[in-house]
Amino acid sequence: MIKVGIIGFGNMGQAIAERIKSDYTVCVFDKDNHKTVHLTGISVCASLSELLSRCEEIILAVKPQDFELVLKEIGSGATHKLFISIAAGITTAHIEKYLSLARVVRAMPNIAAIIGEAETCLAKGKYALAEDMEIARQIFGFIGKVWVMEEGLINAATAISGSGPAYIFYDLEKRGIDGALVTVDLKEEYIQRLEQAAQAVGFDGQTALELANSTVLSSLHLAAGNSPAELRKKVTSKGGTTEEALKVLCAGGSWILAAGAAKTRAKELSR
Repeated sequence: MIKVGIIGFGNMGQAIAERIKSDYTVCVFDKDNHKTVHLTGISVCASLSELLSRCEEIILAVKPQDFELVLKEIGSGATHKLFISIAAGITTAHIEKYLSLARVVRAMPNIAAIIGEAETCLAKGKYALAEDMEIARQIFGFIGKVWVMEEGLINAATAISGSGPAYIFYDLEKRGIDGALVTVDLKEEYIQRLEQAAQAVGFDGQTALELANSTVLSSLHLAAGNSPAELRKKVTSKGGTTEEALKVLCAGGSWILAAGAAKTRAKELSR
């Protein structure tokens, strides 16, 4: 059984761990040990070094502001391991600078991971192998649908599958529509609007349609049991891509313009 280590046990780290623990041996470490008490079926490591010694496949799920410290602590002594990063805006090349020849895969799951319907975009780092991509695909397949793309499209994906759910939540909130009562016509409208936005940020027609369709459906499933306003807040980080997109929407702009703003912000945040 593959042993997967997860560094960082926030919402996404928890969602991944809970959904893969029946098929993988899962070890986790978070500097806030209050997050890792009372877990079942998951091993808790007392330190980062313990997790590194026990696992060969490691998911980096720490917040972007803590990422540099974690990379420095890992250092170049773990080049034989596979690192899968879900940190927004941090490129595989940046991670490879710290981890030397380590195999790195970049993953960008979205908020629907909490119900097992995420849209996760995967991109291969310089030294990652085909089998590494397959391992990443299998792991993230447990939390939803997986898309493999060139890293150059990750900023565009951020604007659609990452920030896109917030466009839907904002519209439901603005119109005062209960997420459980969305009509077929409104669902089709959302798919069309997000498809157009996806094409505008660089996706080909077929990928744009498929990504828009999946993102809308998973977002509406989430909204059916939760407040759109609360979901919007969950997916909106201060200074992030979604916040930039929402500024456009609040000013009366289209989803195409909002996605463009999100993509631009993703580029600005990249390192």
